[in-house]
Amino acid sequence: MPGTERRAWEVVLESIEADLLSGRLSPGDHLPAERALAADLGVGRSSVREALRVLEVLGLIRTAAGSGPSAGAIIVALPGGGMSALMRLQVAAQGFPVADVVKTRLILEAAVVADLAGASARPDLAGSAQLLDAMDSPALTEAEFLALDTQFHLSLATASGNQVITATMAGLRSAIEGYARAGALGLASWAETSARLRGEHRAILAAIATAEPALARERVVAHIEGYYAETHDHPLHA
Repeated sequence: MPGTERRAWEVVLESIEADLLSGRLSPGDHLPAERALAADLGVGRSSVREALRVLEVLGLIRTAAGSGPSAGAIIVALPGGGMSALMRLQVAAQGFPVADVVKTRLILEAAVVADLAGASARPDLAGSAQLLDAMDSPALTEAEFLALDTQFHLSLATASGNQVITATMAGLRSAIEGYARAGALGLASWAETSARLRGEHRAILAAIATAEPALARERVVAHIEGYYAETHDHPLHA
């Protein structure tokens, strides 16, 4: 019956969301296989697949077919609020020019890292550091790496405590991740680029930790502009 099936996939959705909110699941973790989830929750595999589709649309997981360490569903974000969901719908419906998204990132993220570095009380960056550790895994696909990359930048906005900036960044998540993934297709060496990105992320975090606002701002701007320049053949600032 349709009603029974709907309740079944909602059981899966609620279970995974509860694990995300409680910290039992974190960005970088893989979900159990469909068969295991279905058995644990007492539902059919079709219900599990439906719940995973919803989570992927919301930007909380990324899925990859096949076998091996990169297959299955990986957590890339934590549940967010309504404003970001509305912006995600706008991005999905009409999209935004990549240059506009990048310029917006530069304004928002430069302010975020400078505020974090200049805060009188040291910000909690444990979640950001955990994401960087997850990104060190050589088993990650490009898509998984870039999903965690986007979540790292969002985690800094979250740490700032500015709810409007956080919601805006979360709403732009799919646009940011989309242009990053499209750009990666034309890279000469993903291994070299991803290694550089990991180093730049840690340098940004280090500048925040050592309370250097100007350096943190400089590093995040160079990081965002550098990837854009590497993956696009036209200048950001015309």
